[in-house]
Amino acid sequence: QVQLVESGGGLVQAGGSLRLSCAASKSLFGINAMAWYRQAPGNQRELVAAITSGGNTNYADSVKGRFTISRDNAKNTVYLQMNSLKPEDTAVYYCNARIEGVLYRVQDYWGQGTQVTVSS
Repeated sequence: QVQLVESGGGLVQAGGSLRLSCAASKSLFGINAMAWYRQAPGNQRELVAAITSGGNTNYADSVKGRFTISRDNAKNTVYLQMNSLKPEDTAVYYCNARIEGVLYRVQDYWGQGTQVTVSS
């Protein structure tokens, strides 16, 4: 298994910045992709940003130009830099690790979540 621990959430005003961290219990070299998801009360969990082991990134349209996902392989850690935050960004943010095995078998692991609240 992969254990994931998020940190860095908090309360910020609109227009502010925040950086989330996700520390993994194993090397990122053994994980095909890392991602950040978020879920607000009453809403579905949505993909925010993802980064593959090869360094390719993908972002939700709502955060393009404002959020940046990155990784530090030496620290087994993935980051989400969030700038120009909006109240609509308020949610619990979850770190996700995806491992793709043979025959396209997929295993997903999740962190406990960290709350991000953006006030207007």
